[in-house]
Amino acid sequence: MKLIYKPFGIIFGILAGFLSKKLFEAVWGVFDKEEPPKPTTQQTTWPKVLGAAVVEGVTFKVTRAAVDRAGAKGFARVTGFWPGEKEPDESETAEAVRD
Repeated sequence: MKLIYKPFGIIFGILAGFLSKKLFEAVWGVFDKEEPPKPTTQQTTWPKVLGAAVVEGVTFKVTRAAVDRAGAKGFARVTGFWPGEKEPDESETAEAVRD
């Protein structure tokens, strides 16, 4: 059943990329009226380049998580099958903290 979900996951990934780009531009517009600088832009400052990278990274990860979660829930609602893991994996760090 996970194989059937793969094409949907790809489509959701493309959708998340498109949405995150639009969201990034909207969020960046709150901080600065200029376009976000690329790392190779000569006439800009380090804080501005790094700030743009942080905002872009956060908006992409949050948008991707939201789209993936909504897609998985919709797929499960239609098929009755959850396409991902049922429970989070135990990490070695979490086990060490409990011991």
